[in-house]
Amino acid sequence: MNDPMTTITVAGAALSGLGIFTFAALRGWQGWLEVRRMELAGPARCEAQRSPAGDMIEVADLKERVRKLEAIAACVDL
Repeated sequence: MNDPMTTITVAGAALSGLGIFTFAALRGWQGWLEVRRMELAGPARCEAQRSPAGDMIEVADLKERVRKLEAIAACVDL
């Protein structure tokens, strides 16, 4: 491993790997900060981004839960 070309190649690969790792870590950090910003903005900002389809799914889920609770109250096995 005394060959200068091998040393340069290994150093270049290590530097490239470090650069890729740093870039990925910074992107993850930025994503985490964006999540925290959204949490601090509160539910008003999140509610504005919901679609009507999501509301319909939520209503259907609530109806299903009510139906199951009514069945339990009436002692009916589902």
